[in-house]
Amino acid sequence: MKTAAIVLFILTYASLLVFPKIRAYAALTSAAIFVIIGILPVGKVFFAVDWNVILMIAGSMGVVSLFIDSKMPELLADKIIDKMPDVKWAIISLSLFAGIISAFVDNVATVLMVAPVALTIAKKLKISPVPSIIAIAVASNLQGAATLVGDTTSILLGGYAHLDFLDFFFFQGKPGMFWVVQAGAVTSTLVLLYMFRKQNQLISPMKDASVQDYFPTWLLGAMVGMLILASFIPGKIAITNGLICVGLFAVGLIRQYFIKKDHKLTLKAIKEIDYYTILLLAGLFVVIGGITEVGLVEDISRIFVGIGKDNLFVIFTLVVWASVFFSAFIDNIPYVATMLPVVAGIAGIMNIDPNILFFGLLTGATLGGNLTPIGASANIAALGILRKEGYQVSTWEFMKIGVPFTMAAVITGYVMIWFIWH
Repeated sequence: MKTAAIVLFILTYASLLVFPKIRAYAALTSAAIFVIIGILPVGKVFFAVDWNVILMIAGSMGVVSLFIDSKMPELLADKIIDKMPDVKWAIISLSLFAGIISAFVDNVATVLMVAPVALTIAKKLKISPVPSIIAIAVASNLQGAATLVGDTTSILLGGYAHLDFLDFFFFQGKPGMFWVVQAGAVTSTLVLLYMFRKQNQLISPMKDASVQDYFPTWLLGAMVGMLILASFIPGKIAITNGLICVGLFAVGLIRQYFIKKDHKLTLKAIKEIDYYTILLLAGLFVVIGGITEVGLVEDISRIFVGIGKDNLFVIFTLVVWASVFFSAFIDNIPYVATMLPVVAGIAGIMNIDPNILFFGLLTGATLGGNLTPIGASANIAALGILRKEGYQVSTWEFMKIGVPFTMAAVITGYVMIWFIWH
């Protein structure tokens, strides 16, 4: 069975790499084969899927879609731009604003919200929007690791390691991932300031966007607040966070329907949920359950320990920088989903607290996507926006910003996590 599991696992990942447009179907097909040939017993399939993660992703995406439609993000961006003296500070402020939004909203959605503001500025000043939109994309990816709901990878880690919203701020009496990410944001922002130092064109005030409905803003705030409160509930059910997110989305949908009496708007909000990612994760959870069942995860963990020769610093370094490398070329969602049980296995073999490796994995995998234009969905979305405007961005043009930004943020996070958690 183990040989069959290895072959099937390799074929699954190969198909995810070679056929990115059908990743979800490849994962679901592989999951079905794992069950049909008996690698994972039918009775364990339901429990292999992390339903808290699935519900959190669906609910938070739904709430975010209502938030975007309200035009509140556009208004906030316009207010920020009105305070900026020139292009350089406009780019920096938009990247920081995108980062703040991205700590609570999906990275791709953040880019779609903020990029139009950068385009408007570029058109007014008759300059290229390419640098500013790349800066917005990489800043969005960076802050995705800051909170429990900032990115799918964070939700995956929270579900696997049983972390609550506040654990990303302070955990076991020590600074959590939020502060690590903010330190990385400081160093990477200094890099952007240096790169855009010559962009001194003046900016005239922009007309503020009109917010259509303030309720989604309160709904998003309620989601964050309720996730915080849930952190203090002892012995809560495993899907508490997921139920909060889905429940608030349902409240938003019901209110929208009774106010606007238009079922098409309700269906539009439901369609905004990324079902493709949800199906991909469901399939991967079953595949990972299968390779765990036959002991393959433990075998991979022992390989890491063997390479690191039981040296925690070497293994930590390997986890961080291997994650940076792989995430530059493959989607970090399947990578993190697969590596979480591996990292836990490494910690079990070495008899150590796994948190240093968990946080190292999240740092490397989330930020590594900024190295290349195909490393993160937000980057692909940003380049798609530019392409529609007639700008073809080369890999080298993207990497001129992405590489120094990523290296500054990852090195900062790598050093901080080691000194805080080892």
